[in-house]
Amino acid sequence: MDHPPEGVLSQPADSLGRFPALVEPAGRAEQVLSPSRLSHLRFLPIAIQAAVALFHTAFKCFQLPMLMAPKDITPFKSPETDIMASVVEKLITPLATAPELPTNKVTVVGVGQVGMACAVSILLRDLCDELALVDVIEDKLKGEMMDLQHGSLFLKTHKIVADKDYSVTANSRIVVVTAGVRQQEGESRLNLVQRNVNIFKHIIPQIVKYSPNCTLIVVSNPVDVLTYVTWKLSGLPKHRVIGSGTNLDSARFRYIMAEKLGIHATSFNGYILGEHGDSSVPVWSGANVAGVSLQKLNPAIGTDQDSENWKDAHKMVVDSAYEVIKLKGYTNWAIGLSVADLTESLVRNLSRVHPVSTMVKGMYGISDEVYLSLPCVLNSSGVASVVNMTLTDQEVAQLKKSADTLWGIQKDLKDL
Repeated sequence: MDHPPEGVLSQPADSLGRFPALVEPAGRAEQVLSPSRLSHLRFLPIAIQAAVALFHTAFKCFQLPMLMAPKDITPFKSPETDIMASVVEKLITPLATAPELPTNKVTVVGVGQVGMACAVSILLRDLCDELALVDVIEDKLKGEMMDLQHGSLFLKTHKIVADKDYSVTANSRIVVVTAGVRQQEGESRLNLVQRNVNIFKHIIPQIVKYSPNCTLIVVSNPVDVLTYVTWKLSGLPKHRVIGSGTNLDSARFRYIMAEKLGIHATSFNGYILGEHGDSSVPVWSGANVAGVSLQKLNPAIGTDQDSENWKDAHKMVVDSAYEVIKLKGYTNWAIGLSVADLTESLVRNLSRVHPVSTMVKGMYGISDEVYLSLPCVLNSSGVASVVNMTLTDQEVAQLKKSADTLWGIQKDLKDL
């Protein structure tokens, strides 16, 4: 009688009746009872051969887990192991390897009244997938962040962060700068600007370091000069450094004129250009309702010869900020809404026209490097283009006067 090869049955069978020499190691179930192994069965009694053959058939049909033990199947977890898993691990099965970077991150620098009005207005218009706040006053900064976070249920911006370290601003698409010092009683405008220049020398390089592809919106006053300062300090192309400029002045103008005409502000079309301030220029030649020029209806409109005194509307625009400050101590909501409007055109690539502060050297006979407000087309690239308005000689002269006023301050700035 033939005997099985030495060692085949030299070890006792396991609890499943398997002989170790006939079974491949776990993890190679597809090779269990391979032909080379089965060839040894001829040395076994017929009854055992039949039993092994039946078992082999069952294995092939049902791929029994006790023989398969593939490496890509999660090992059985005992109740003790399952209890140790966290709620998050039990609830969530992660699929992505790493979180994606935000696509519409907006940073607001400065969490004062204006900064927070900008932040809230941007949040309420669903313009960002992440909002970052930066300020040097840590307690207020943290408090503002927490206050907004607690309202997350009512917002569509799932991530709101804050820190005094500018690394929190990384990968921002839009950065709104509202930081700066206020003018002290009796302080000259030049001295105010110089103090803000010293602050911006710390802020702007940090922004560009962490978000080199961002578009900057400068809101701090005097906005036109500080937009020029930002452009110089940032090293960014001029179309990606924008001042909020006369976007708010124009909004005030449209509201006041619409109130006088008995229509909604959106139905009156008119612009305030030049400096955001006392030397701003109302473009009466372009003021219209439904394409009907007001100047054609009243050639003297906006002039001293106008018996209806429409020029008072512009005076109200200039004085309105001072009046609001006198009443409540500061302005914030209108500028916040204005900045959100600019942000929407940039983030959503709308190519809408806004009167914002941009580099005007070479336009309307202006030879100095100054930022003034002109009608600009805003889209994802920043200031995509400037609309060449047909201005009267008087309006062009006023625009040049605005430029001269700003250059008179800029030319004496130091450390740019």
